Amino acid sequence: MTIAFNLIGLVVSDMSRSVAFYRMLGLDVPAGAESEPHVEVTLPGGLRIAFDTEATIRSFDPDWTPATGGSGRVGLAFACADPAEVDATYADLLTAGHSGHLPPWDAFWGQRYATVADPDGNHVDLYAPLPVAATTT
Repeated sequence: MTIAFNLIGLVVSDMSRSVAFYRMLGLDVPAGAESEPHVEVTLPGGLRIAFDTEATIRSFDPDWTPATGGSGRVGLAFACADPAEVDATYADLLTAGHSGHLPPWDAFWGQRYATVADPDGNHVDLYAPLPVAATTT
């Protein structure tokens, strides 16, 4: 038996709002997905991300309840082309009504970094490498 990780699943409270959020981050979500109870997107390399409404999950797990206690327990990260794109994407998401968690900053590990919350409170990181400082000899 060969086991292969091939899907990330998110349970969403509002499919339309979640689809809009992830489209802003470049996911090629199919047209009409806003009204579907289950949506899958194949990412480069074959990994898939799936979105299921709470009602879909309850259809086979009637005792399912959403996590409580603040932010979600899943973290996703999206690479941006450069630090300016991190800042612009963060601003665009806030302008669209989504919540910021950590505004853009220059992280000590050499990346421009920011964190937003998706419509269900899951943290979504935006990052890009910082320019390498030129050294003089």
